[in-house]
Amino acid sequence: MNPLQEEILALLAQNQGGLSSQEIRDGLNEPPHLRTIQRRLSALLVGQQITAAGKGKATIYKLSTPTTTDKNLRRSNSPQIEESYETYIPLSEPGREIYSYVNRPRGGRIPVGYEREFLDTYTPNETWYLGEMTRKHLRQIGDAGVLERPAGTYGRAILSRLLIDLSWASSRLEGNTYSRLDTENLIQYGNYANGKDALEAQMILNHKAAIELLVDEAEATGYDVYTFLNLHGLLSENLMPDPNASGRLRSRPVQIGGSVFVPTAVPQLIEECFRQILNKASKIRDPFEQAFFILVHIPYLQPFEDVNKRVSRLGANIPLIKKNLCPLTFIDVPDKAYIDAMLGVYEMNRVELLKDLFIWAYERSTREYVVVRKSLADPEPFRLRYRQQLHELVANVVRSKQLEILQMIKQYTDENVPEDDRAAFVELVQDEIKRLHPGIIARYRLRQSEFTAWQKARKLRKNN
Repeated sequence: MNPLQEEILALLAQNQGGLSSQEIRDGLNEPPHLRTIQRRLSALLVGQQITAAGKGKATIYKLSTPTTTDKNLRRSNSPQIEESYETYIPLSEPGREIYSYVNRPRGGRIPVGYEREFLDTYTPNETWYLGEMTRKHLRQIGDAGVLERPAGTYGRAILSRLLIDLSWASSRLEGNTYSRLDTENLIQYGNYANGKDALEAQMILNHKAAIELLVDEAEATGYDVYTFLNLHGLLSENLMPDPNASGRLRSRPVQIGGSVFVPTAVPQLIEECFRQILNKASKIRDPFEQAFFILVHIPYLQPFEDVNKRVSRLGANIPLIKKNLCPLTFIDVPDKAYIDAMLGVYEMNRVELLKDLFIWAYERSTREYVVVRKSLADPEPFRLRYRQQLHELVANVVRSKQLEILQMIKQYTDENVPEDDRAAFVELVQDEIKRLHPGIIARYRLRQSEFTAWQKARKLRKNN
């Protein structure tokens, strides 16, 4: 038991009538953030050292009586009891209310349809899903130390790690069975896992391409129709029953398995609300509120025939990447926790359970990236300065399938690079071409077919 839990127990021992979470915080010597206290209270509840009565802010916590504690300890030691996610993801009282409702049998929940008022009543920078203290907390832990650098600087520095983490975690929430190691081998080396469905590899590679778009085009991407249609196009490539539906808003009804929520089937309403969501999101000044708003409203509208939640998860990272904040990777987010939180949005128009999960998930992500951040060297200045030209020229070389490439490189360099830097740039391009492999071709907006054709041409040249 940590010192904070011991102090809470001592405080409750002095107040046998019980205390609310805020009263507990007020009574501590060095009170931490209220969410930290709620986390410790949740752990004490799991350990049956305290009890809770009431709802919401009126919840009162008391020390357990010896009899109650002994009885519950015996129950908690039973091998039949499995740990559930709410034992380590601290839930607020409103979050617990939602959790209780969405875990009723489907027949015990009221069927509902899309409520446009849920979106209409949100006013950017006046309505807040995330409170001020929460936003400050997230900004503090998400500060990667490069906030003043150009958009996407931090994302490019951690790109190799981000591609694996976010592709794997987001795909896993969709039922993908690739392990993290399988994902790493696929993304870095192009190796497909044995015994896995090809659709699983496609899902991960689609994530990779979409993440690279968000990082490479950090300055240009935003909460606009073009970005989100293309984001869907990348994430849904080769996965849609109707290929024509990729990158397009839906025009037919969809259903959500296991839910009593029925999304709207009116194409005009879908397009209006889709544009309204993006318009409101673009006006939100706080990046975390922006991210959370998209996580709520894109899945709730279901603007696409499929892949909506994937679009929302990557879309939530747009402001974080642009502002050089730590990304939200969804590492270790339990699929049931995510489903329950989304059901709260779908069926109740309530965001508290998703907010609890969002805060925990971002704290988890930032802890992962603290180590990564400390191990990073600054990007090579020369490569960073000529990054756009490098990407353009490498793509031109591959697509042209020319075998005598040195003249092509020199001609491009003479036209696009100052004289003092030309020799170094030519060397950089040559090294980059030598290192080309399937795991990095999306960086240059190259397709697998283009890269394969180039490789075949080179192989024929060597054999002849």
